[in-house]
Amino acid sequence: MKEIKVAKIELLKSEYERNFKIKGYISDFTSAFIFEEDKELQSIIHALKYEKKFLIGKYLGRLLAEVRSDIISEWKIDYIIPVPLHRLKLSERGYNQSYYIAKGLGRELSVPVKSIFVKRIKYTQSQTMLSRIERQANLSDAFKAYGKKIKSKKILIVDDVITTGATTNECAKVLLEAGAAKVFAASAAVAG
Repeated sequence: MKEIKVAKIELLKSEYERNFKIKGYISDFTSAFIFEEDKELQSIIHALKYEKKFLIGKYLGRLLAEVRSDIISEWKIDYIIPVPLHRLKLSERGYNQSYYIAKGLGRELSVPVKSIFVKRIKYTQSQTMLSRIERQANLSDAFKAYGKKIKSKKILIVDDVITTGATTNECAKVLLEAGAAKVFAASAAVAG
């Protein structure tokens, strides 16, 4: 894993400004690594998502905790929520890769992971080839928050890779509407 680049704090700050600050749903953001096309991390995440190597997710979650626990600990989060997959996508893939990243992170930080608090209620096309604006439109009204336990809580949303933040912003929006105090975001990797 020596070829995988750790995301520098300056990059994370600029990504927060670009992807989250304007919307106002995410209070802060962090990520462990830089996602680069045709590099080692892309192969690792591809294996996690498409080759049923879900234990890689737990490992990435542990690495995220190792690299960014100082930042995440400052947030004093109550729950970790993985970005949910639609039930059809979950059935097709067999598991949610973000759930395993969240589990690895949660175990290291001793924070409970709750995948039941947010559901993807609208089936959306893959975000991979969409522009920033198309991603936002694709995800409009795609999520719903559930549960009284999120009221006044600090929530951390976890994803595998954050590119534009559209998915994370939409999840955060419904959590705040349901009464969450603050929502933060973390990912194994950020698009470089």
